[in-house]
Amino acid sequence: MLVSILKSDRGGQVLLGVLVALAVVVPALNLLLAPDHPLHVDTYTITLMGKYLSYALLALAVDLVWGYLGILSLGHGAFFALGGYAMGMYLMRQIGDRGVYGHPELPDFMVFLNWDALPWFWQGVDMFWFACLMVVLVPGLLAWGFGYLAFRSRVSGVYLSIMTQALTFALMLAFFRNEMGFGGNNGLTDFKDILGFSLQATETRLALFIATILALISGYLVCRAVIASRVGKVAIAVRDAESRARFIGYQVDHYKLCLFVLSAVIAGVAGALYVPQVGIINPGEFAPLNSIEVVVWVALGGRATLYGAVIGAVLINYLKSWFTIEFPEIWLFVLGGMFVLATLFLPKGVTGLLTSCFAWLQSIRCRVREKTFPSSRQTELAKRPLTGQQEEKEALL
Repeated sequence: MLVSILKSDRGGQVLLGVLVALAVVVPALNLLLAPDHPLHVDTYTITLMGKYLSYALLALAVDLVWGYLGILSLGHGAFFALGGYAMGMYLMRQIGDRGVYGHPELPDFMVFLNWDALPWFWQGVDMFWFACLMVVLVPGLLAWGFGYLAFRSRVSGVYLSIMTQALTFALMLAFFRNEMGFGGNNGLTDFKDILGFSLQATETRLALFIATILALISGYLVCRAVIASRVGKVAIAVRDAESRARFIGYQVDHYKLCLFVLSAVIAGVAGALYVPQVGIINPGEFAPLNSIEVVVWVALGGRATLYGAVIGAVLINYLKSWFTIEFPEIWLFVLGGMFVLATLFLPKGVTGLLTSCFAWLQSIRCRVREKTFPSSRQTELAKRPLTGQQEEKEALL
C-alpha cells in the first residue's frame, strides 16, 4: 500500500528520506559530539527545527484543502491555535503547586483573577490521553460545524475565504477576554513537565523533535493516500469544475466537509506539537495574518504537491528568523515581495522551478547520450544496404 502511494511521488520520496535522516542524524550530532565540536547541534537549534516542522505540518493541512479541493482557507490558524490551547491546558495542569501562587489545582492566572474553582472545560485535561483527544476533537468539531453550514449553503470562492478569516478573528477576540478562562492576553505559559519529563531537558527536546517528524511523516502519508484514493480524485474534480461534478451526481458537500475536517485535525496536531517546544500559546496565534502567512508558505513552496508546502514552510520561516535578526524593519516587505514575485514568475512555486530544472538537465543528458552512444536501432539502420529509391534520394541530396 505504502509503495503504491509513493511510487510516482518522487518529491515525496525525497522528503520522507530527508525527514528520516533528520530524525537519526540530528539527535546523534547532539548527544554524541562535544558542545565545542563544529558539527554539534545545540538544544536551541533542535527546538527551532521542531518549530519549523510544526509549521510544515500546518502548511500540509492548508495545501490539502487549497491545492486539491480549491478552498482557500484564511482561518487555519484557528485550528492550529485550538490544538495548541488543548495541549497548553494539559501542560498548565502539570505545574501543580510549583506555580507562583502555589495553588495545587488552579493555574496562576486563575488565582490572580480570584477564580474559586476550575471551569468545567478544564476538567480532565490533566490526563494526557484526554488532552490528545481534545487536540483532535475540538478543531475537528469546529471545522465540521463551520463546514456543514458553509458548504450546505454553497458558499465558495472569496466569500468562503472571508468567512474563514472572520472565524479566526472572532476567536482571537474571544480568547483575549479574561472571562474565557484561557489566560487572556498573556495566554498559557511557564510550562514545566510533559508526561513527567522536564521540558527543559535535552532528551525531552529531542523526543519532541522526533515526535514532530513522525507526525509530519504520518500526516504526509495520510494526505497522499487520500489524494490517491477515489475521494482525492473527486476532490480534484470539484476543484476544477464543481458544477460539473455536482451535475454528474457526486455529493460535493460531503467530500468538501470530509477533507476540510481532516485538514483541521492535522492543523490541530501541528499546534499541539508546537506549544511544548515554544513554551507559550496566546491569542496572537489566532491572528488572521498568521493564516495568511501560511497561504504564502504553500504558494511559494508549490501548491498541490504536498511536499512543496513543507519546503515552503521551512524555507520561509528560516528566512524569517534570519531577516528578523539582520533586517527586522523590512521583514514584512520581504515576505510580501516574495509572494508577489512567486505569483508573477513562479506560478508553481519553488518545487515547480526545481522540477523544470531537473527536466531540463535530464533532456541535456539524453541528448549528450544519444550523440555519444547511438541507439542500437540507429546502428542497425545505418548498417542496412540502401534500396534503389533510397539511393536516388541520397544522390539528389
